[in-house]
Amino acid sequence: MRQLNRSRVLILGSLLLLTLLITACSGSDGDSDSSNQDNQRTSDVTLNSAKGEVTIPGKTERIIAPFHEDSLLALGVTPVAKWAIGQTVQGYLEDQLKEVPKLEWNMPQEQVLKHEPDLLILENGMDSYEGAYEDYQKIAPTYVMTEETTNNWRKQIDTFGKILGKESKADKVLNQYDDKVANAKETLNHAIGEETVAAIWAKGDQFFLFEQNRHSAEVLYSELGINQPELVKELGKAQSQWNPISMEKLSQLKADHVFILAKEDEPGLQTLKNSSVWQRTPAVENGNVYTINEPSNWTNRGFFASKKTIDDVLETLAE
Repeated sequence: MRQLNRSRVLILGSLLLLTLLITACSGSDGDSDSSNQDNQRTSDVTLNSAKGEVTIPGKTERIIAPFHEDSLLALGVTPVAKWAIGQTVQGYLEDQLKEVPKLEWNMPQEQVLKHEPDLLILENGMDSYEGAYEDYQKIAPTYVMTEETTNNWRKQIDTFGKILGKESKADKVLNQYDDKVANAKETLNHAIGEETVAAIWAKGDQFFLFEQNRHSAEVLYSELGINQPELVKELGKAQSQWNPISMEKLSQLKADHVFILAKEDEPGLQTLKNSSVWQRTPAVENGNVYTINEPSNWTNRGFFASKKTIDDVLETLAE
């Protein structure tokens, strides 16, 4: 009887182990299928671009989208080269792009060719590029974004999703961002209510006050619903040329909270510290000035840029 029980236990144990293995394999397959939904497509597709129809090859693996790496990364794609001006790169993306080689901002054809891309995604305004559209087409299939897509990162992620066969991933990313904005907006409404916020970029010994729709200010004012101080309202909408603001004008900034965006060694930080008129502004007197030493996400637009800006705002205003 004892022998029989022992045999039965061994049989039941074996069956249980087999069941677990089958379940594990089934679960693994399910994860793989789910992951494959976000994989790039394997067949060619022809899409309309600013330069007419372009056939995008399947299995594109070596992609260059200078200055718009943010949108590629949002879809889980790492480019083979990243935008740079000399040693200057988009710092807020460096945790993901540190090992990716630099590509000079004006797209020298020799440099592009060296990276052996199988797809180029370029901005609408190509005047700053060294080569013409036809030159890049000889290197790899080249998709030129419309002006709207170039300037709107949401539209850009949607377009990149179509180019790469990652439409479901694009939808997921945008929905996640909308949820983040909604939650942050509610948190900030409780934290600062009707108080006003301004952002100033200190570069060298010059100061640039963000207009209502300049770069990340669109996140502050349009998406998070934060109130603008009167001086920002007076500036109106951003023009193509971003002009510095004088210290005399800056002393009129009656904001409840101010973000100073500057590298640690920027001379402008010392200039503000030594300015008696700046020291008498409401935000300084109330201890509501916050220095951000990695400003690149604030001076950009994109999924990760906007998320990082929201995190910066929450970490300072909601804690």
